[in-house]
Amino acid sequence: MNLLKKFGLAVGLATSLLAPPVMAQSALNDVLSSGTLKVGTTGDWNPMSVRDPATNSYVGYDIDIMTQLATDMGVALEMVPTDWKTLVNGVVSGNYHMTGSASISPARLKAAGYSHSYIAVEMFPFTTEDKSSNFSGWDSINRPEVKVATTLGTSFEKMVKEWFPEAEIIVVEAPARGFQEVLSGRADVFVTSNIEGSTLLQKFPNVRQIEVSQARAPTPIAMLLPQTDQVWINYINSWIELKKTEGFFEEVAYKWGL
Repeated sequence: MNLLKKFGLAVGLATSLLAPPVMAQSALNDVLSSGTLKVGTTGDWNPMSVRDPATNSYVGYDIDIMTQLATDMGVALEMVPTDWKTLVNGVVSGNYHMTGSASISPARLKAAGYSHSYIAVEMFPFTTEDKSSNFSGWDSINRPEVKVATTLGTSFEKMVKEWFPEAEIIVVEAPARGFQEVLSGRADVFVTSNIEGSTLLQKFPNVRQIEVSQARAPTPIAMLLPQTDQVWINYINSWIELKKTEGFFEEVAYKWGL
């Protein structure tokens, strides 16, 4: 090998060692190049995201938030149906660029990233009017004869299993919901957030909130994002902070009675 070739080989090797690693394209680039923001949503968390099966359209707090985000980005919005047990997997596998609102939990943090929080929830127990006299406080639920219903894959599933080890836990799979088991009489109690609970109290006259000394598990709510896509995470976080200064999240929360 002559001197010139040796020099060229050395330069090429040095350049390859100094060059930064090739990074995967950010979801931000994909959204802008495709012209579509894909958001995973369950459509069963009233008033955050509610799906109308007749029209296959969505309404709710989350939908207003995502519609504004897409508008500010200058792209179309596509809501991608998902369910709670596959919510994280959809982000990880790239089925959608992000999700709507989801509670921040250690389990989800293992696989996905989160945006900054923009709203928080706390948890309360609920029953029906005919059974309300059976309960007073959290401890009254933790009995072998009590059936507590919850939905597979939600943060509530883990909570009720930890909080009520003596009770019978009934886990249903979406599109079924824990509160529906209680309304049907197949279970006695369900636990949900103050956000969904206030909506259910208005929608179903026979639902009652069980009196407790205080709520449990105050939890920040945020959007799930690809864990390693810091460019996309930074963009969404900056957008959230900008919208906070404009009072946008407060306006949307007021609209939906939150």
